[in-house]
Amino acid sequence: MNLRAMLESKILVCDGAMGTMLHAAGNSLDQALPALNLSNPALVRTIHDSYISAGVDVIQTNTFGASRLRLAEHGFGDRVGDINRAGARIARQAVPPGSGVLVAGSVAPAVTVQQRRRVAPQQRIDALREQIETLAGAAIDLILLETFGYLDELIEAIEVATATAGIPVIAQATFGTDALTLSGHTPREVAAAVAGLPVAALGTNCTLGPQRSLVVVQELGEHTGLPLTVQPNAGLPRRVAPARFEYDIDSEYFARYVRQLLDAGARLVGGCCGTTPAQLAAAVQVATDCRQQQRPRRAAEPAPAAPSPQPATMLMQPGRPLVVAELSPPPTGDIGPVLDVAQQLSDAGVDLISATSARTSRAQVSVLDLALHLHQQVGIQTMASVTTWDRTIMALQADLLGAHALGLRRIICETGTPPLLGDYPHVDGIWDVDSIGLIELLASLNRGADHNGLQLAVKTDFEIGARINPGSRDPDRAARRALSKIAAGAHFLVTHPVYEPAGLQRLLDRIGGQVPVLAAVRPLTSFEEAEYLAHEVPDVTIPPGTLTALQRAGADAPRAGLDLAATLATRIRDLASGLVITPSANPVASTTRLMACWRQPPGP
Repeated sequence: MNLRAMLESKILVCDGAMGTMLHAAGNSLDQALPALNLSNPALVRTIHDSYISAGVDVIQTNTFGASRLRLAEHGFGDRVGDINRAGARIARQAVPPGSGVLVAGSVAPAVTVQQRRRVAPQQRIDALREQIETLAGAAIDLILLETFGYLDELIEAIEVATATAGIPVIAQATFGTDALTLSGHTPREVAAAVAGLPVAALGTNCTLGPQRSLVVVQELGEHTGLPLTVQPNAGLPRRVAPARFEYDIDSEYFARYVRQLLDAGARLVGGCCGTTPAQLAAAVQVATDCRQQQRPRRAAEPAPAAPSPQPATMLMQPGRPLVVAELSPPPTGDIGPVLDVAQQLSDAGVDLISATSARTSRAQVSVLDLALHLHQQVGIQTMASVTTWDRTIMALQADLLGAHALGLRRIICETGTPPLLGDYPHVDGIWDVDSIGLIELLASLNRGADHNGLQLAVKTDFEIGARINPGSRDPDRAARRALSKIAAGAHFLVTHPVYEPAGLQRLLDRIGGQVPVLAAVRPLTSFEEAEYLAHEVPDVTIPPGTLTALQRAGADAPRAGLDLAATLATRIRDLASGLVITPSANPVASTTRLMACWRQPPGP
């Protein structure tokens, strides 16, 4: 089969998520999901059947992560052959005779991000060769290398697969929100590294939702002549319980971006984490329309990379309406520019700076350290948003006591979500406690006891804050969660960014004024950003009028977004105890504008 020629002549639709579909059926993401090929083949077959019923052209075997090194972490290292052969057999049996549906052998990096540190390259190569040889000998049509975050591992896998399999190979890298792989390579550098290797197609999958995947596809298309493939996630996951995640991106939005991905040159489109048969059915319809129209492909309009939504922040001062500005650690580690901005914001009249982490897989300065630097070097009051993911309670307690000793008093407690590193969402996060557990820890420290109940030499005097979400699609749950945080000991609450007043009013009515609430406002800078938040980020409500106004504004969208935020700040002035501003690209000017709206006297 000449897959490259096939892709150059027609559009193919690949299936969607396997792992998160198995997760939705009740399986934990931290288990060896490929082992279900042996223990629950009927469930795996059902998922294949659902995608084939949706009309896809390619289905992938349930063998992502089925290498010896990964399976050994779960006690299945000696079942590599059985698991991969079973995965290929289940997929092949699901294909209706004469349908033409292709079976792709799914191959992930041989090691997880954590294993990489302790596994030699030759061990990775040997593990890949074992898995690929097994799949290639089990009647599959092609090898699909997916979710490779490190360029050296992708090149290793391509070389092993093309030398071993004797069938077509598709190579897909995964990129972060900064459009870089975990190894720090751009799409252009990935394309250059793959140039000349005998792959049938090159693309991207996982980590990013449809909008940001489009940016990657566009850049890949500028630097390779290979057919392009793309399988985005269904936006960002929502953590609904310990080790439980769900997605809620709608099919219409997914299909709209499939159209743009095809216009940008993608020849195979599909889905990754969180995508469902319903969304792939919508993608099939778009692909069918494109085939029928037979229009020449054109370059899509570049979609500006939309920043991730940022959290928000506090302090009660009598005499004037409170204004807080939110700042994140710089990606370079050089906090000098952040200190300069903080000084300008302080001079402009901001009462408090809140340090909050940027959503990235890159190393960054601790928010506790940033808050302390701002307080000590700028002299402004500060607070820090502390997340509990990937931290044991002992580590959290030690950091908090150290920060208290250095003068930091205000903490906003968040459960937090680990940045996506490919594979499945946030499998490797540690949650000894969630945000409520962190509130309880701080309250205990304030009483003079550590988390084990042992007495401390002195009591702390933390002001304890917590996040609430007026944009939640489950207002009852949001209200219950807010009340639980108050009961656990929260002194104040800070909203996630508010984009319309109705949700804020509804949540405040249910909380009943028990503690001060600070409302966060974040100026939107483009229609693409607003659309991304509305469709790809869980529990964010963007009013239709806001989307329309930003779309009509075009290149003038940053000004329109600031105007909308200023109007919103005026409308919610009587609802909240303070305003938290996440500045836009011009932080001082945007903060000054919103601060003026917030503090202006009410009209007669």
